[in-house]
Amino acid sequence: MKYTNLLIRDYSDPAFQKAFRQYFQELGVSVSNWDGLFAQMTDDGCACFIRRDEADRIIGFIQFSKLSMTSWFFEDRCGFVQEFWIAPEYRRQGHGAALLAQTEEWFRRQGICRMILTTDTAEKFYLRHGYRRDISIVAKNRAPVFVKEME
Repeated sequence: MKYTNLLIRDYSDPAFQKAFRQYFQELGVSVSNWDGLFAQMTDDGCACFIRRDEADRIIGFIQFSKLSMTSWFFEDRCGFVQEFWIAPEYRRQGHGAALLAQTEEWFRRQGICRMILTTDTAEKFYLRHGYRRDISIVAKNRAPVFVKEME
């Protein structure tokens, strides 16, 4: 089967919105203003790869942005995975690994060699893909932080 990964920055696509709603439903997150949320996501400038199958169904997505952490002397730029979801019927088939690899490559081409994310559901997945837990970084949501150094 053939799959396509499409880069988007505009979150008005109805198929994406349906998938994102399903993702939040799985997390138990309720949203009172979906239109406002999708508009804010577009305004924030984050990007997203959407993976689709041959019938144009959304398999999953990975939403990401550039993150810059600065001090008086240094600026550390890294890739930040904000949201990542694979539809239940497509899980454990390599789709998540494919989206993650494409995102890592996108950041490498931008000159960014470090990825950072939080997870409370997929720790083993990230460890298998070269991420390590980093206790020196604290996320505001208190979820474990994972980092990957890329070449």
